[in-house]
Formats: sequence, structure tokens, C-alpha cells
Amino acid sequence: MKLAVVGGGSTYTPELIDGFARLREVLPLEELVLIDPAADRLELIGNLARRIFAKQGHPGRIRWTHDLEDGVDGADAVLLQLRIGGQAARKQDETWPLECGCVGQETTGAGGLAKALRTVPVVLDIAERVRRRNPDAWIVDFTNPVGIVTRALLTHGHKAVGLCNVAIGFQRKFAKLLGVRPEQVELEHVGLNHLTWERAVRVGGKDVLPELLAEHGDAVAADLRMPRSLVERLGVVPSYYLRYYYRHDEVVREMRSKPSRAAEVAAIEQQLLGMYGDPTLDEKPELLGKRGGAFYSEAAVALTSSLLQDSGDVQVVNALNNGTLPFLPDDAVIEVPATVGAAGAKPVPQRPLEPLFAGLVAGVTAYEQLALEAALKGGRDRVHDALLAHPLIGQIDLADRLTDELIAHNREHLTWA
Repeated sequence: MKLAVVGGGSTYTPELIDGFARLREVLPLEELVLIDPAADRLELIGNLARRIFAKQGHPGRIRWTHDLEDGVDGADAVLLQLRIGGQAARKQDETWPLECGCVGQETTGAGGLAKALRTVPVVLDIAERVRRRNPDAWIVDFTNPVGIVTRALLTHGHKAVGLCNVAIGFQRKFAKLLGVRPEQVELEHVGLNHLTWERAVRVGGKDVLPELLAEHGDAVAADLRMPRSLVERLGVVPSYYLRYYYRHDEVVREMRSKPSRAAEVAAIEQQLLGMYGDPTLDEKPELLGKRGGAFYSEAAVALTSSLLQDSGDVQVVNALNNGTLPFLPDDAVIEVPATVGAAGAKPVPQRPLEPLFAGLVAGVTAYEQLALEAALKGGRDRVHDALLAHPLIGQIDLADRLTDELIAHNREHLTWA
């Protein structure tokens, strides 16, 4: 079995490598290729990856290259973990929306649209090159904004499944609070990428969410940074990203009062790269946990294994709606539990989504459709339409200003600007 990781020079990669090494019985890799144009980072991380494999006794071969076609040739699956424009672009995404009184975030709101516009054309080019070289390879997309990027891949006919670590993060946290093994916890996770709710938490087939909130409500609410009273009234656990909607103005004030997350991550990355260069380091450092992406490797291993070994098990992924949520278009990409096998991911049936949640899901889905059109076709009017449709924006003057700021800060990445 051969896997390729596009964006292998990311500081995330050792998390992925650690998972491949620990879970080699689940995903028996023979060859892993890291692909990235940044030769210096690639060699640094590639050598660390080899040391991690060696320490854990993994017999697989690891190599790296800047040549995409060479790297994906013969790969059974290709994992995408890209950040077009790097942390500098992310810092911009988190800054100029704040100047307009909106949340500055790399996947939500105007910043998320900017990232989509930079990213979708690049990902589609990569996917087409993968298809020409290796048409049978699966593409596992971890590149944000995952919902929009995965929708682009699927609507262009690529063999793709989107992946996020929010659901597995909840599963692990709930299991710890409940004192059970993670595999005993089944989530009723529903919505869109970075816009989801846990409507049930089942252990042994029983929904224990009411007991979980009664006994551990303070811990759950603190982790979400939302009031316990809200979580209890909703009767569900919203993802952290719902905070940008439910407490928008408070988040804006908070973001304006401290350095951006991008600046924090950039500093962590510099420390990590220094550590990765230590020839005695043969495990992922503890500091990597502050970089983000917790449990990414476990989710990636499980999904890739199921696709390649046709396991038919159920995992939370990003896949085509195809009637699962009947108020959305079939070609919308939703994030729900799905049966995963050699034919791809098929969402499991969902009970009707409550209006309080369905309304927001419908609004953001409409925005994502317009965002994808803007990413594919370009043009100021399409960018403006996407921003006007976004539930966090929705005002003409604000959309005008945000459109001008977005184009000004991303001109080098927008061929039509």
C-alpha cells in the first residue's frame, strides 16, 4: 500500500506520521511519499518521519519529492493538507475582516471565503494531475475550508472524501468524561464542516447526552467557550465554530484585543521546525499539540483504511448530501456519519434537523455554493454575492467593503483580479 501526502512539508505532518506508525496494523503502509515545493522543510520533516518510523519499528519506506506526478504515481490514496499563501495569508484572513467589524477567521466568514478563493483552483489543478497520472487513487481532503474544497472536488468528478478532526475530538473528549473507551462512543454529528451539532452521544446504543450535560456541563461549556445555560437549553453540543455565530460581537471584541491566532501558530511553527532539526528527535514533540489538528492522524488512518480495504464501517466525513438532509441540494457537501468503503462515503439516514439548526445550515450552504462559483469563475460580483449571502455579513455596505478588502489582500492569488 502506497500513500502520498501533498503538503508534506507542513508542521502537522509528524502528527500524521506518528499515527501511521502506531496504527500500522490498521493501515499497513509499504511506502509513504511526502510532496511539497519547500525543499528545506520537506527534508527536515522527511528525516524526522523516518526516525519516527524507525523508533516504532515500522518497516515502511519514506521518501520525499517536490514532483507531484512522481510522488502520486502508483499511490492508493493522496492526502491533501495545503495552506495556499502560508501563515502570512492566514494572518491577513484574521485581520482585515476585523477592521470591518466581522470575525477574522480562516474558515468562517470573509476570511474563509478568501481562503477558498486561493485554495480551490490549486486543489483542482492538483486533483486533475493526480487523475491523469493515477486515476484510481482516492483523494482525502483535509484542506480548509473542507466543505467547499470537497464540494469542488466531487462536483468535478474526483474520487474524494473530506475529513475534519472536530468529530473525533468530541468523541475523545466525551469518552474521557464518561470513563469509557473512545470506540464505545457513537456521535449523532450533523451539519456542515465547521457548522455541526452533536445531537446524541451513544454508548452501548443508549443516548447518554442528557447525563453527560448534567454531570459535566461546566467542562463541556468551558471547552466550547459558551454558556452552560445555552448548551443545556439547546440540548445538543455545538461545535466550537458555532461560537462565531452565537457570540459574534463578543468574539470580534476578543480578537481585537490580542494577537491573531496566525501569529501564535507562526511562532509555534518556528519552534517546531527548530525541534524537528534535532537529529536525536524521534517522536512528535508535545508542543505539536498546541499547533492544532488533534487526533487528525487517527481520523486519517481510519478513513484511508476503510476506503482502501472496503470495511463498510461508519465514520464522520464530508460527503455529498444526496437527499440526506432534504432541504439542501443533492450536490451540497454535508458533515455526518457515513458508511465508508471502496465505493466511497454514503451518509447514513438522518432524522429531521430542527429549524433552529436547519436555518443556519441552509444559509451557510447557499453561501458555500456562491463561494465555489466565485472560486471557479472569479469576478467581483460573485465575491460580493457570496459575502452578501453569508449569515455573518448580509448587509450591502458591509459586503461592498469586505469585497474590496478581500481582493486587495489576495490580488496575487486571484488571476482575475
